[in-house]
Amino acid sequence: MELTIDSTVELNNGIKMPRLGFGTWKLKRKSAINPIKWALDAGYRLIDTATFYKNEKYIGKAIKESEIPREALFITSKVWDTDQGFNKTLKAFNESLKKLNTDYLDLYLIHWPRKLRNETWKALEKLYEDDKVKSIGVANFAIHHLKEIIENFEIIPAVNQFELHPFNFVDEKDLIEFCRAKEIHVEAYSPLTHGRKLNNSTLKSISDKYDKSTAQVLIRWSLQHGFICIPKSGSENHIKENANVFDFELSEKDMKEIDTIKENFRLLDDTSKWD
Repeated sequence: MELTIDSTVELNNGIKMPRLGFGTWKLKRKSAINPIKWALDAGYRLIDTATFYKNEKYIGKAIKESEIPREALFITSKVWDTDQGFNKTLKAFNESLKKLNTDYLDLYLIHWPRKLRNETWKALEKLYEDDKVKSIGVANFAIHHLKEIIENFEIIPAVNQFELHPFNFVDEKDLIEFCRAKEIHVEAYSPLTHGRKLNNSTLKSISDKYDKSTAQVLIRWSLQHGFICIPKSGSENHIKENANVFDFELSEKDMKEIDTIKENFRLLDDTSKWD
């Protein structure tokens, strides 16, 4: 099926989630307002935030001012480490709702697999059962963390969001395969490597061939792998450019060439070594 900016995936509970979304990490406080408006104008409908990002209030303001109906949007937030545990998670969730100026979330994630993750997951299950959130999931969970939830709880995470790009793709293949086998959708954050790898020679030669930027090639690579992809930018031009990835398709040969870029590069912690 041909991909468009309106393309969705069906999560394991039947909820539809956009394939392309807008990440907001490091868009702090008021600096988030204009980028959110630009993203919505460019056609993004998935907005990804977190308590830790300290921008939920401003995202709520930008969404309200956009006048886009709430049901047309897919809003994700995450519970931070210091809010983990059953009661603290419920409280943190309600605070996120208030800041975002909404009465429900489309997806709520555990941000990192910390020691209280099981109590936190119980809270997420309650929020889901109480219809306060349409789907629940995790972020940065390794295989053993996912197994723990699957073996001990009724609800399987709908999504595992983690750092994913060609420069750690080989290292994450087992995790990707495990998620797919368990019907957990993979969501790629930092798909553009925070700009650190945009001058890679393989990417540059492929992007030249399609008359696209290396950022557009990275997003297209992620989408063609079936990942949910949430690039972030504070630039209006880059936000528009990152959404303009639906008028070309990477060939199988080019996909394989990008797949085999192996640099063992990652921006954030490898949680496969965590308890």
